[in-house]
Amino acid sequence: MSGPALPVVTHHTAPVNGTTIHWVAAGSTGSPVLLVHGFPETWWTFHRLVPLLAARHRVLAVDLRGFGDSGLDCPGHGSADSAEDLHQLIGQLGLGPVHLAAQDISGAAVVRLAACHPEDVRSLTAIEMGLPGFGLEGLADVTHGGSWHIGALAAPGVPELLLAGREEEFLGRMWFPAMTAVPGAVTRADVGELTRTYSRPNGWRGAAGLYRSMLAEGDDVRELVTARPLTMPVLAVGAGGGAFTASTMRQVTTGEVATVQLDGVGHHVALEAPDRLATALLDFWGRIDAA
Repeated sequence: MSGPALPVVTHHTAPVNGTTIHWVAAGSTGSPVLLVHGFPETWWTFHRLVPLLAARHRVLAVDLRGFGDSGLDCPGHGSADSAEDLHQLIGQLGLGPVHLAAQDISGAAVVRLAACHPEDVRSLTAIEMGLPGFGLEGLADVTHGGSWHIGALAAPGVPELLLAGREEEFLGRMWFPAMTAVPGAVTRADVGELTRTYSRPNGWRGAAGLYRSMLAEGDDVRELVTARPLTMPVLAVGAGGGAFTASTMRQVTTGEVATVQLDGVGHHVALEAPDRLATALLDFWGRIDAA
């Protein structure tokens, strides 16, 4: 791997569930934390957050299958595949239960993990997250303000046709300027690292798989959480999406949902407001660990 080196993290890979999963680790004490990225992200989206958490926790930030430096050519890139990857990784490393924190399109994967394997998850933090079956599909409806990228990524062959070879322009000139609110939060180095991995052969495969499954799995996710609602403590962190995350998570858990709203922040919370996000996470996890 040739990505930028950060002194605080170590890089690791392991064969998991028919693919290779890459993650970074930091910290050696405290309860374990697993960070899961969204789109168009990799573990790198947490590179400012990890050092803020590692003084109190053992922190892992993962690349989902088809993303970053994880395997790209394996079959299956839906949320159920990623949920099983995370379950097996937690088991291999003897981590569970973890404080699980995830952003954006990884929502179905981490909710599947928490519902099917509650022994793996000490708490769940949802950051700017929706769920299929609970309104997320509406974001694909461009006639009512939805985004074109969902249908484009989900359509077979279209990401490779439109985005391959144009990763830097898409990320640096289009996506992040439109989706962030904190000036300068996403740097040239950030765009360069994300471009490095998305420009690998088949580098859009993970994103395409998650969006494709999102458009098809609403009934499945709704049936799952109806039968197995989440029972662990849940924190919903909203930013540019407002209360959408909190209202979604209240529909899938049996308990109260703690909420934090980060005003003045866009969609990419970990890149835009790592200090404020770290404060919210450490406070939430601290209360749970103390109990």
